[in-house]
Amino acid sequence: MKSHTKYLTFNTKHHREYINVTDEVRQAVDASGVKEGMALVSAMHITAGVYVNDAESGLIQDIDDWLEKLTPYDNYRHHMTGETNGDSHLKSLLVHHQIIVPITDGRLDLGPWQQVYYAEFDGQRRKRLIIKVMGE
Repeated sequence: MKSHTKYLTFNTKHHREYINVTDEVRQAVDASGVKEGMALVSAMHITAGVYVNDAESGLIQDIDDWLEKLTPYDNYRHHMTGETNGDSHLKSLLVHHQIIVPITDGRLDLGPWQQVYYAEFDGQRRKRLIIKVMGE
C-alpha cells in the first residue's frame, strides 16, 4: 500500500472562514501515485472542520448562518477557563473534523458539484490541515 501526506497551513483573515481545498487534495492524490484508495482530509485543530458540499456562495453563507443560529457566540461554561471560543468548538462538532474521499483510477471520485472545504471557526491564527492519501 502506498501513502502520501501533505499539510496545509492557514492563518485566516476572519474569525470564521470557509476555504475550498479541493485543488490541494487533488494535487496530493496526483503526487501520491495512488490509483485506487482514499484521501483522508482532517483539520488538526478542535475549532475547525472539514466538509464536502457545493461551492455556491449563497449556500456557504447559509451554512455559516445555520451554524451561528445553532451555536451562537454566547456565554459558555468553557469561557470560565479564560477562553472565548466555546461556540467554535460546538460548530466543529456539527461540521466534523474530517472526511474520507474515494480515489478511483487515480482521481478524486467526487460528485459533479462536490467540493472539499476547510471550515475555520476560531481563526486569525496559524492552523493546519492534513491530507493523507492511501491505497494502491
